[in-house]
Amino acid sequence: MANPDPTQDDVPHHVAIIMDGNNRWAKQRKLREVAAGHTAGVETIRDILEACERHGVKILTLFAFSSENWLRPRAEVEALMKLFSNYLSRETDDLHRRNIRMRFIGRRDRFSKKIQQQMRYAEATTGANNGGVLVIAADYGGQWDIAEAAKSIARDVREGILDIDAIDEHLVDSRICLADMPRPDLLIRTGGDHRISNFLLWQCAYAEFYFTEKYWPDFHEKDFIEALRDFSGRERRFGKTSEQLGLSKHA
Repeated sequence: MANPDPTQDDVPHHVAIIMDGNNRWAKQRKLREVAAGHTAGVETIRDILEACERHGVKILTLFAFSSENWLRPRAEVEALMKLFSNYLSRETDDLHRRNIRMRFIGRRDRFSKKIQQQMRYAEATTGANNGGVLVIAADYGGQWDIAEAAKSIARDVREGILDIDAIDEHLVDSRICLADMPRPDLLIRTGGDHRISNFLLWQCAYAEFYFTEKYWPDFHEKDFIEALRDFSGRERRFGKTSEQLGLSKHA
C-alpha cells in the first residue's frame, strides 16, 4: 500500500537536487545534438519548481554546473553555457512574477561577462521576493566552498580581527555558501549513482539522501512526490535517540 501524500509538517523546507543523467537520457534516445539531454532537463526544472510551489517546499537548490564540469568536451561546455544564458534570459522575469527569489552559489569569474551580468540582474530583480527561493549552484564545488570559508577566516586571523581560539564549527558554518538559509533537509540525486559528487558537503551533514535510477529529464512531479513521501517516513534524530525524540514530541 502506497504511503499517503506527506502533510505540510512532513514536507522538507529545503530540497537540493543533483540533476544527473541528461547525457545518458539523450544517448538512450540516439539524439545527436550536443546538449539535447540538458535542454530536456530544463523543462524538468520548470516542472519540479512548480511542484515545490504546490507541495510547500520553500527552497530548491539545483546543482547546475560543477567545478569539474569545465573538464567536459569543449563543445558540450559551450552548449551548456548557451543553455544557461538562455535559461536566465527566459526565466528571470517569469520567476519574478511568481514571487520567487533567485540565488547563485559558486565561482562567477570563469563565466562570460554576459552570464555574470545576467546573474546579477536575476538576483537584483528577484531579491525582494518571498514566495520561495531557487538556488542555482553554478561552477560550484563543496571542497571549494569549504576552502573559501577557511581563507576568509584565515584573513581575519591574520588581520587581528579574529582570535584563533574563536574558530569552531559555528564560525565555519557562518562563512559557507547559504549560511543565511536553512540547511537542506533532503538531497535527491537522479541518474542512478549513489554519491553526492562534491555538492554541498558541509550543508548536507544531516540531510536525508534519496537516490533514483530515473534520468533527470524523466523525473516528473509524481517522482518528486515519491521522494517527499520517502522523506516523511524518515526519523531525523540529529544525534539523539528515538526515545529522546519521542519524549520531546510529547513534552
